[in-house]
Amino acid sequence: MEDTPPLPDNAIGRREALRRTALLLGGVLSAPAIAGVLAGCDGRSTDGLWRALTGEQGELVATIAEHIIPETDTPGARAVGVHVFIDKMLAEHYPAADKQRVLDGLADVNTRAERECGRAFIRCSADEQRAMLARIDEEAFATTPGPRELPWFRTLKELTILGYYTSEIGATQELRYVAVPERFEGCVPFTQIGRTWAV
Repeated sequence: MEDTPPLPDNAIGRREALRRTALLLGGVLSAPAIAGVLAGCDGRSTDGLWRALTGEQGELVATIAEHIIPETDTPGARAVGVHVFIDKMLAEHYPAADKQRVLDGLADVNTRAERECGRAFIRCSADEQRAMLARIDEEAFATTPGPRELPWFRTLKELTILGYYTSEIGATQELRYVAVPERFEGCVPFTQIGRTWAV
């Protein structure tokens, strides 16, 4: 059996990436999300083929994900390929009913956009898009779903955050990351750190 090559100094393992992402999401990840990452899902490397989404749906997911994690002084969700990650996760690790719930939700976004803006969501202005997503988000978090009925937008947000913070950019540029922590400082002003620490 071949020896496993050592990880680079700034690399983090899948379990550690899951732990950090779960903390960002309030300590909870869905079973398919955990299974996908532990199975090594890295949809950011792509052959250009869509698996669960169409190209049009992929662009819609990329646009929504960019509103969830926009580009600032670090790359946003689109730049790290979160939409491709979501496509692969839905195709390979989510039950058919969950996948369909997300696809139906994406269709509903365009229906709402046509009704409210008179055009498809990706053709609405950024302000119109943000306002619509804020309403969808409020609706998603106002409901109390059954154990297997997570609202589609909550699933999409979970996958966006998971895809972003398990990427190299998310883990090492967006979060401050030290592979081997130095001395412990219990109370450090946020202005001195500049970003939230990866844990």
